[in-house]
Amino acid sequence: MSTEPWTTRRLLEWTADYFKGRGIENPRLEAELLLARALRTNRVGLYLRYEDVPADPERTAFRELVKRRAAGEPSAYLVGHKDFYSLDFDVNADVLIPRPETETLVLEGVEFLRGRAKENPGFAPRVLDIGTGSGVLAVALARNLPAARLVAVDISAPALAMAKRNAEKLGAADRIEFRESDLFAAVGPDERFDLIVSNPPYVSRAEYDALDKSVKDYEPRIALLSGEEGTEIVARILAEAPAHLEPAGRLLVEISPMIAEASLELLKGSPFRRFNILNDYAGLKRVILAEME
Repeated sequence: MSTEPWTTRRLLEWTADYFKGRGIENPRLEAELLLARALRTNRVGLYLRYEDVPADPERTAFRELVKRRAAGEPSAYLVGHKDFYSLDFDVNADVLIPRPETETLVLEGVEFLRGRAKENPGFAPRVLDIGTGSGVLAVALARNLPAARLVAVDISAPALAMAKRNAEKLGAADRIEFRESDLFAAVGPDERFDLIVSNPPYVSRAEYDALDKSVKDYEPRIALLSGEEGTEIVARILAEAPAHLEPAGRLLVEISPMIAEASLELLKGSPFRRFNILNDYAGLKRVILAEME
């Protein structure tokens, strides 16, 4: 039996190998995130303590985190936060874990509204975020569009609480109004927006049943499962959004590549003057872009 002390370095190396053997992606990164949590530091802090031997309570806390991660619990829930668009968002089991592909909506939204601002000095865009979850879209847009005013809605009161917490933490709470709402239910009939964004539930029943247990067993079902086809909630958004968009206003909705073609079919005959599907970072069909006359 090895008598080598359990330094930070050794803990990271052993855990990365263990996670690799369990088929966990990015095993070294996962090990670093969990050990940083147990040591109440960040990843940089780990390397400042690389040859230090963590105290017994810290190693015990780390072992528990490793055990839970190996059982399938997502590391974002274990550490309580996740990076999105270069911002650090708090997350818990009430909200979806932010994913890189969702950043496509922010990139497109910021580019669109900055372009409008160049054409119209003093332009103060109004933005609606449908199904805000942890608030990543609303907060990231607010942080990158200082003149924007936003409304963020979600059917889940616990999710809204997390979104508000993130808005306050990241300095955007003064420009975002949060409302509990089933899609557009709490949006006034006369309210109009320059941009509507949404990352709604878009997983079909068959897709949901086949999801990895780290997603299906831990992330909120209400934020994932749309219905039998996967297009049920997307269809509602596409039907109701035109009544709440300004002339030349734009709608951006995240979808699964599995429902891209069906989503385009839903747009045929709609009031939108043009629409298409945008690819995400991985080149997958990910975002509906639809624009009003």
